[in-house]
Amino acid sequence: MSTAIEERIEAIIHRLLPETHYKNKYGQEATLAERMKYYNTPGVSIAVIHNFKLEWARGFGIREAGKPDPVTETTLFQAGSISKPVFALAVMRLVQEGKLDLNRDVNDYLKSWKIPSVSGWQPKVTLRQLLSHSAGLTIHGFPGYETTDELPTVVQILNGQHPANTSAVEVNLIPGLQHRYSGGGTTVAQQLVVDWVGLPFAEIMSELLFKPLGLANSTYEQPLPPQWHEFTATAHPWKGRPLPGKWHVYPEMAAAGLWTTPSDLARLGVELQLALKNNSNGILSADTLNQMLTAQVENHMGIGFFLEGEGERVRFGHNGWDEGFVARFVLSKHLGFGAVIMINSNEGNPIISEIEQAIAREYEWPGYFPDKNNVHVPRNILNEYVGDYQTTSGLQASVILDGNDLDLQIQEQSPIRLSPESETKFSTELNAVVDFERNVDGHIVALHIHQEGRSFRADKKFA
Repeated sequence: MSTAIEERIEAIIHRLLPETHYKNKYGQEATLAERMKYYNTPGVSIAVIHNFKLEWARGFGIREAGKPDPVTETTLFQAGSISKPVFALAVMRLVQEGKLDLNRDVNDYLKSWKIPSVSGWQPKVTLRQLLSHSAGLTIHGFPGYETTDELPTVVQILNGQHPANTSAVEVNLIPGLQHRYSGGGTTVAQQLVVDWVGLPFAEIMSELLFKPLGLANSTYEQPLPPQWHEFTATAHPWKGRPLPGKWHVYPEMAAAGLWTTPSDLARLGVELQLALKNNSNGILSADTLNQMLTAQVENHMGIGFFLEGEGERVRFGHNGWDEGFVARFVLSKHLGFGAVIMINSNEGNPIISEIEQAIAREYEWPGYFPDKNNVHVPRNILNEYVGDYQTTSGLQASVILDGNDLDLQIQEQSPIRLSPESETKFSTELNAVVDFERNVDGHIVALHIHQEGRSFRADKKFA
């Protein structure tokens, strides 16, 4: 590995960015070793994609607390819900080959189980809805089973029957209207693929995805066969204590059952990025991938992948969480960068974003840090915003011009500085964004405060 890459790795692992309660503000820089100790996280594995190539991959720490075996590039981790988009890629290969239809009623494909009716009403659910979490199905996620537990079949899981540890998977929202994350829906899709293809699920995934791409350290087999055990990390849910039995078993394989490495996921990611760039017809065509990366019912969700950013800065990926494991998979759609981060501790979850931010800073990934604020709003426009405002509940707000800056004062609070992001949109130091509303005549009639997913309107008061 080149000296330049080594220097980058050192810069990343010695300058993690701990998050604070304030957006785009970070605590004192810390080393990876310090943060692993702080969060009782024995092992971390990282792979970084740069310029459409896997640039480096490295393990840090140990596979199990109290034992000397180190985490290496080939140490397997449970990927949690990253299992879902990887599964979706295989489904889309079957769609691309004309073997499945995204928009057909899934009950036409299902043989061993059917989506049940609701009080005599039979919902129609499609694969597109299952893979974009818009089918209205229940069961967010799965806790897994101890290695000594009796394991249910997938049909028992879908029916909520003993020995399943979750309730039945059912439609309780109108399909296609809204996004609601559902591991239950992914498990329906798992059973559909098994019913239609007629092979064990792990074998299907190997034939459709892992073997063609040479991903030798990835499997959906549950329980994990003994020949893999010497290569795996052990789960540590909290306080650095190894999980009895070392890990949980997930018969909900498509939703949570993937064992893999950051390197394998990064190689898969590069394959997707190159297909998008070159319009190639590899495992999946650019057209198929672009369909997956098109927002479905809501803007943040495509088919299998979550979406973020706009234009050239679009990223796609997924997070993962199994008992004692957390993971992050993020890819740039256009610019050839990305990363995979996997850890063997739930308590260490904050480390994931700290590492991602450190990588983004070192490689200067766009869309991660706010652009330097060079927005200038003319004083005469700022002056239009000045005045008193009131919400329907009676809360009073005032916008004050202080030199060439705007301040927002709420009731008796001290004024809060408004920093322009555009001519009408302003950010604050308190995780709030303020924008101003004009009527059809161009006059300012209200301001809106957006904070933690909620919006508050205050109408301008006129004398």
